[in-house]
Amino acid sequence: MTEEHQTLALLLFSAFVAVTLGITTWVSRNRRGSAEEFYAGGRLFSPMENGFAIAGDYMSAASFLGVTGLIALFGYDGLLYVVGFLVAWLVVLFLVAELVRNCGRFTLADVVAARMRERPVRIAAGTSSVTVSVLYLVAQMVGAGSLVALLLGGTSDAARAWTVIGVGALMVIYVSLGGMRATTWIQIVKAVLLLGGTIALTVLVLLRFHGDVDRLLLTAAERSGHGEAFLAPGLKYGGDWTARFDFISLGLALVLGTAGLPHILSRFYTVPTARAARRSVVWAVGLIGGFYLMTIVLGFGAAAILGPDAIRGSNAAGNTAVPLLALDLGGGAGSTGGTVLFAIVAAVAFATILAVVAGITLASSASVAHDLYASLRRRGGKPRSEVAVARVAAVGVGVLAIALGLLARDLNVAFLVGLAFAVAASANLPALLYSLFWRGFTTRGAVWAVYGGLIPAVVLVVLSPVVSGSPDSLFPSVDLQYFPLQNPGLVSIPLGFLAGWLGTVTSTEVADEAKHAETEVRSLTGAGAA
Repeated sequence: MTEEHQTLALLLFSAFVAVTLGITTWVSRNRRGSAEEFYAGGRLFSPMENGFAIAGDYMSAASFLGVTGLIALFGYDGLLYVVGFLVAWLVVLFLVAELVRNCGRFTLADVVAARMRERPVRIAAGTSSVTVSVLYLVAQMVGAGSLVALLLGGTSDAARAWTVIGVGALMVIYVSLGGMRATTWIQIVKAVLLLGGTIALTVLVLLRFHGDVDRLLLTAAERSGHGEAFLAPGLKYGGDWTARFDFISLGLALVLGTAGLPHILSRFYTVPTARAARRSVVWAVGLIGGFYLMTIVLGFGAAAILGPDAIRGSNAAGNTAVPLLALDLGGGAGSTGGTVLFAIVAAVAFATILAVVAGITLASSASVAHDLYASLRRRGGKPRSEVAVARVAAVGVGVLAIALGLLARDLNVAFLVGLAFAVAASANLPALLYSLFWRGFTTRGAVWAVYGGLIPAVVLVVLSPVVSGSPDSLFPSVDLQYFPLQNPGLVSIPLGFLAGWLGTVTSTEVADEAKHAETEVRSLTGAGAA
């Protein structure tokens, strides 16, 4: 990249960071310091504001950078991510949003533990939430490293490492100082910027092909080197039965995982009523749906305009397809238009990463403080403030995410998010749905559901081609590959549901009918909700 690209993009980065730090500072001076303020922003956001914030939380680097790159490299098979990410919201809207808002206060464990023995359930759900959050954070860190390495004109390990460390430090500052209120406003600003940038790029791609979508698709297929196979299923996931099962596994994880993501569930607590939570999801679905339709245009546009060789030459996983597309659409390298458009898109992508990592870090620190610390601290000892513990936890989560982000820097960010979705669908979703809809569900069932999905999912990832045994794995020189699929969802999701059922039917505990009735009334009517 030329010095003009670097200077302009860095200025825009700095402007966004300055604005968001200003929001954080302003919020930190005007907050009450209570747990409700830190975790839920005082429950003062309107459905539209929360809808934009949910969209901002969900439209991550995996969506903007990773999904577009996968479509540009693999055509039709990359669309699986778009379909999965979008269809997942139907599960959230019809099964989760309103009920979670009525039953809980701050975290997933609040809902699951409502009619159980709290300590074991909170420890299990808190552990699972932190695991999912860290996996999701790693994807954002990898996206940040790829983006800034491109901006600085190289792919040196040092540039990526310092970028990941910088993003980690900023997210800790956002969460520690501003809590949910600052994080929400950062998400809203980011959602507006991202949607604006995506609309502009989509219009420019369509103008390049004079609005002829058929010509766009045919050109993309021609330049891909795969011909018509680029527009048909099977290029990435149709080679053999292992690839086809991987396709099914990934689809299950994407569709079911959203309803178990801690940072998405925590958003339903920032509005005053369950009706507002439901309306928030309607806003979010509209915004997210429009965004994902545009990523399809951008993905095929990158394939048609740039070609896969140029995309892979910059980043093997395709994570930099969108910035390179912006550079070409603006007039090419060295042109003023190309410089400006590239800098704007790079800054928007960086804003996306910063905003999403703040939301995830807040959710994971809330799980540590509200669930794990409250359950594990010694009885009789002097209790520390939950908010103080959450701030310390944000630092710990940040350090862990930085370390793992440095390790996984060569993997596609959308693929990494697919792993986080698989763990969420395997561990969090079974416990959540059973607790909401099964009258006879018990404490043992809840604990077994969480660990019965979490442990197999993590173990299968460790034993998969993602970690070792192939040239593209984290440790290519080691071979611990005993599980053939890259995504564990096909096995671990049914195991989570099975473990929850098995734990309940073998439990000697008698389900409390009165508590279930109370929870059911509260979940459906909102009576007594926080």
